Amino acid sequence: MFFNSIDFAIFLPIVFLLYWFGTNRNLKLQNFLIVAASYLFYGWWDWRFLSLILVSTIVDYSVGLGLYKQENRTKRKVLLWTSIIVNIGFLGFFKYYNFFLDNFITAFSFFGTEINANSLNIILPVGISFYTFQTLSYSIDVYKRKLEPTKDFIAFSAFVSFFPQLVAGPIERATHLLPQFYKKRTFDYSKAVDGMRQILWGLFKKIVIADNCAEYANQIFNNSADMNGSTLVLGALFFTFQIYGDFSGYSDIAIGTSRLFSFDLMQNFNFPYFSRDIAEFWRRWHISLSTWFRDYLYIPLGGSRGGTWMKVRNTFIIFIVSGFWHGANWTFIVWGALNAIYFLPLLLTNNNRNNLEPVAQGKLFPSLKELSFMLLTFGLTVFAWIFFRAENIGHAISYISEILSPSLFSIPKFAGMRTALTTIILVAIFVFVEWKGREGQYAIAHLGFKWKRSVRWAIYYSIICAILLFGGKEQQFIYFQF
Repeated sequence: MFFNSIDFAIFLPIVFLLYWFGTNRNLKLQNFLIVAASYLFYGWWDWRFLSLILVSTIVDYSVGLGLYKQENRTKRKVLLWTSIIVNIGFLGFFKYYNFFLDNFITAFSFFGTEINANSLNIILPVGISFYTFQTLSYSIDVYKRKLEPTKDFIAFSAFVSFFPQLVAGPIERATHLLPQFYKKRTFDYSKAVDGMRQILWGLFKKIVIADNCAEYANQIFNNSADMNGSTLVLGALFFTFQIYGDFSGYSDIAIGTSRLFSFDLMQNFNFPYFSRDIAEFWRRWHISLSTWFRDYLYIPLGGSRGGTWMKVRNTFIIFIVSGFWHGANWTFIVWGALNAIYFLPLLLTNNNRNNLEPVAQGKLFPSLKELSFMLLTFGLTVFAWIFFRAENIGHAISYISEILSPSLFSIPKFAGMRTALTTIILVAIFVFVEWKGREGQYAIAHLGFKWKRSVRWAIYYSIICAILLFGGKEQQFIYFQF
């Protein structure tokens, strides 16, 4: 079931009414309803993969109880590795089996040895990269004694399968989300209104910005051999706003939907395209994944506490693993390595935490210096996105080669150029609104609060009209494939 579908538009109000009026605000009934609704939400796509969520839930619930009772260090490690092997095993098989097999065959062929092995027709379960990391955080935190394991299987099942963020995050920590299933929840009108406002903005990002940009990004990338350099730059820019509108739009809808049920999820995007350096960008982009890798991979490896070699090694590990998490393709690994190269100079010169506050905080415009660094960071990000979007390394290299050719200085030209101007104008308006609201949790969080109510509602209706009038051809959420 997709957030931008009629199915979800029917599903959400029904679950909302049952949750607040059909359960008599009974905590256990509410949690059970969340589990049932979440399994229906996920099973709507393919019910067969519900078994994976159920197995992960049972394994990590059992591991948590075992860790609580067990004091022997070796046995505790065995329990932890059981959780890691099961969850990463599922992820590795469904997502990376064919990748490793194909590269294994290619490697042996290079040395003159032919291996006959057939790839499997494996369907990647939606959201497996997200919920496996979420449930792993529980086992690891219980192992480190940062969290006491739950004895409430329904509450734990609700934590693992919570439908607003089940398939594309935010990747919640057990220490943050799980305790919310233990507490009695009462309807909060102001929180629900704020949630609806964030859902509205998320739908605008997805349907108006991402889906329109996707149409032209796909057209240009899929026919890049016939395009000149300036058109390819435009294609990279379209994809840049597509992936941001798509993924942050999903997060906004997920966070807003959670508020309707009186849950708080972590902020997953914090206006990353206004960053002044790559370190700031990664503090603002896909925050739940970046902090997950920081806490469960980077810091255990030693972080930046060691010498130069350790800093370089750990930085490349975390960025390459992050790239590989996104997909079984060398393009994602190169994308991760490229971001590591961007990040390292800042780390090695101790400048990676220079920009912790929002750019031009309390001001209407950034300074010339801030603007220059923002444009440089944005340019580096757009360049890296080319590898992320390309079909393979060869495609990325040919794409970049044409950009660096004299055709870069020609006029952009492709079949949909005239209609694309409308999308460019919509993106410009979108960037303006995001800039105005960059100090809030999301762009329209505080928009017009000091204005008359009629004016404020006129803005909301304008956003709804924009969704209806300018909504692009429906596209699947990008991160569903990760």
